[in-house]
Amino acid sequence: MLKIKTYKTLIIFLVAAMMLLSGCGAVRFADDINAYKDEFMDLTKCDSVSVVTLDHGELEFYGDEDALYQIGSMTKAFTGLAVMKLINEGKVAHDGNVSNYLEGFKAYYNGKPVEITIDELLSQTSGYTNNEIDYPSAEMSMSLSDWVNSISGKELSSAPGEKYAYSNVNFNLLGAVIESVTGSSYKSYMEEEILKPLSLENTYVGIPDRGYVEEGARLGYRKAFTYEIRVREGAIPAGYFYSCTKDMGRWLKIWTKGEDVPAEFLPLIEEVKRNLKDTGDYFCGWESFGEDTLGHSGGTPNYSSRMVFSKDKEIGVCVLTDMNVAASTDSFCNSIYGKLNGDDLKPISTDVWTVFDTVFTILTVLLSGLLIASISFKKTALIVWDIAAAVLLILLIVLMPMILGAGMKEILKVWAPYSMSGAMAMLIVDILFMSIRLCKKKA
Repeated sequence: MLKIKTYKTLIIFLVAAMMLLSGCGAVRFADDINAYKDEFMDLTKCDSVSVVTLDHGELEFYGDEDALYQIGSMTKAFTGLAVMKLINEGKVAHDGNVSNYLEGFKAYYNGKPVEITIDELLSQTSGYTNNEIDYPSAEMSMSLSDWVNSISGKELSSAPGEKYAYSNVNFNLLGAVIESVTGSSYKSYMEEEILKPLSLENTYVGIPDRGYVEEGARLGYRKAFTYEIRVREGAIPAGYFYSCTKDMGRWLKIWTKGEDVPAEFLPLIEEVKRNLKDTGDYFCGWESFGEDTLGHSGGTPNYSSRMVFSKDKEIGVCVLTDMNVAASTDSFCNSIYGKLNGDDLKPISTDVWTVFDTVFTILTVLLSGLLIASISFKKTALIVWDIAAAVLLILLIVLMPMILGAGMKEILKVWAPYSMSGAMAMLIVDILFMSIRLCKKKA
């Protein structure tokens, strides 16, 4: 009898020890993520970051789980699911031509009219690119149909179905198709047929009408400045939903376990996944990263986001931030996902806008010093520095649109850190000041 009691005591002790060690492991994991989150915020200067992790059905939140952020291009997965629903109902066909659903819509390649299919929009193989110079986004006053009319007749960069090229145009066109075949606005259809049935009560099509919205921000001189961008109706289907990590946690569960999902959605979700077999495959607002890992990123001028998950492993991560630092957000999210897989946390990548902000902050200081120093320059030095400054200005004006695929006005006004505008303004002041001094010396 004593031995039996001893064994029972030993078993109880071992179980208790295992539970204690498991609890300590969970605490250590949470501490690691919180410290990593602080590191991310210090690097990027983001004021607000919210994270949700999914680990075998269990959700953990870091930061405010109710705070609303723009989720950028993660919106595409919602638009894609809506189109799959319409396909399932027979209202749209995978191989249906866009021109069948959007009256008067045309596209050209090599000067000849071509047809684009729904699947080519869903897989980002239509021939459109994300170059804003070639395919401008909707203006503030445009409805979706207005924007469609503005994009209709454009020359494609490649033949439809020929190659992959990520473009917001594709999913905004899909939003217009939704409106056309349902006779409802995109907003109304998404709310009634997608968000409500899936119990995503804190996800909004465009500007939220309730809840706390984290203000977006923009970099400038290594600081974050509050930065508001008005949401354009004609751009919502590709990138302007708002949501929180509470709903994104549910969205993770929907795509991994199909948890509490109306039956009609389950085959749609599975069909999407069947089209994402190989690394690099893109379909319906999701990309395959290999090894059963799917995800998508989002970046608007004042927010960035990312989601990564695995159905087989039942793990996933979503990160929402209040600043456009997309490369850093991707790196941060991927590393947490790796941590769920048992890997160590990795150094966070530096975003291109962070690099630009650092470079142009330094350049502003140097150009300010040049302005002061040029007061005592002799004629030869003035000529050399004036020419050098003019060449630098021309290079920036010519190269930046080529590198970033947008007009200089849009780059400075919408996307780039404030330090870039400041440096270019300082450059112009230097050129004018030195030119005036040269003219006086000639006189």
